[in-house]
Amino acid sequence: MENPAVKFNLCNKVHLLATGFGSGLAPFAPGTFGTLAAIPLYLAFVYSPAYLFYIFTVFTCLVGPYICGKAASDIGVHDHKAIVWDEFAGMFITLCFVPFSWTAIAVGFVLFRFFDIVKPWPISYLDKHVHGGLGIMIDDIAAGFAAGISLYFLMPLIS
Repeated sequence: MENPAVKFNLCNKVHLLATGFGSGLAPFAPGTFGTLAAIPLYLAFVYSPAYLFYIFTVFTCLVGPYICGKAASDIGVHDHKAIVWDEFAGMFITLCFVPFSWTAIAVGFVLFRFFDIVKPWPISYLDKHVHGGLGIMIDDIAAGFAAGISLYFLMPLIS
């Protein structure tokens, strides 16, 4: 059970990143706030070549297990709800599948949150059977791929 008295130190760079620049400290729906907080970072890449966003997304996923695992270890709570770096990675993956549009962001957000919350198989399997920093990240990475593929096929119908 999570300890509500757990304190993250936002002066600690790992904690700052793990909590999505503090967005995961929202008093309710921290995963949703973390996903929303990822959008401005995504928007910073809109006018860049797409490959830069892809590289950034891969980097986010590669450093994520360390960031999430270290923050969880520091506070002594595995996958504390305030740790939302995994939501950043999942949302970035979702948006890799389509070109920029406000519709893509909105629908991608809804799809990612759906897959992240409902956790259909194999996402639920990964969530239950992979542990540590990778375990914190892997279900959101899988949810990002599920949402991104869904978004890709839905875009011709909604744009």
